[in-house]
Amino acid sequence: MERFGASFLIAGVITFLLGFFLQGVMPIITLRKLPVASVEELARTIPAEFHQLAEDYPNEFHKYFGDVSSASFAQALQVGKANYIAEACWHCHSQFVRPVSKEDLRFGPVSTPAEYQNMMNLPHLFGTRRVGPDLIREAGKHSNDWHVAHFYDPRSVAPYSVMPAYPWFYDADKRPNERGLALVAYVQWLGSWVEQVPATIYNVDALHGGQ
Repeated sequence: MERFGASFLIAGVITFLLGFFLQGVMPIITLRKLPVASVEELARTIPAEFHQLAEDYPNEFHKYFGDVSSASFAQALQVGKANYIAEACWHCHSQFVRPVSKEDLRFGPVSTPAEYQNMMNLPHLFGTRRVGPDLIREAGKHSNDWHVAHFYDPRSVAPYSVMPAYPWFYDADKRPNERGLALVAYVQWLGSWVEQVPATIYNVDALHGGQ
C-alpha cells in the first residue's frame, strides 16, 4: 500500500508541474514577444465623439484637457479608465462579446484577441456579470449628451435602469467635471476601432436606419 501511495504522490506532483508549465509558463514564453500598443499609440486616432465633447462642453474641456490633441485624448482615456475601475463599473458591465449564440445580436461583433493587445485593455476588464449591457462596442451607440445625462441620472434616459447615479462627476452647475468628461471619452472609445458596429437591441436607432 505504501508503494501505491508513493506512486500516486509522485504522479500527482508530476501532473501538477506539467500543468503549471503548460498553463503558466508556456503562455508567457509564446506571448511575451507580441507587441502591446501604448496609450500614446492608441491616442493617435481620435474619435469624432472626442471632438464633439470639446464642442459641447468647451469651457470644461479646455479647463481640464486643453485643446483636442493626441496628448489630451490619451490623458482623458487614462483618467476615464481609472474612474471606470474605481467606481467598479466592471462589476456590472463586461467588455467581451463572447462567441456564443445571440451575443453578436445583443452587443455587436464577437471580440477578438488582437483587440486586447494594448495598455488600455490591460488588465482585461471582462467583468464578473452583466447587470448592464456589454460595453466593448459602446462607441457611437449613444451621443455624448446621452452619456452625460446617464451618469448623472440613469433613469432619465433608461427608466428601468438599476445603475446608481454619479453626481460627483459634475460641478455645482451640473456640468461634467474632469472625471465626468474623461469617463464619457473612455466609454465612447470602447469599440471605436471597429469600422462599423451593426444594429443590436442596444442600438435601436441603427435598426431603423437612424430614422
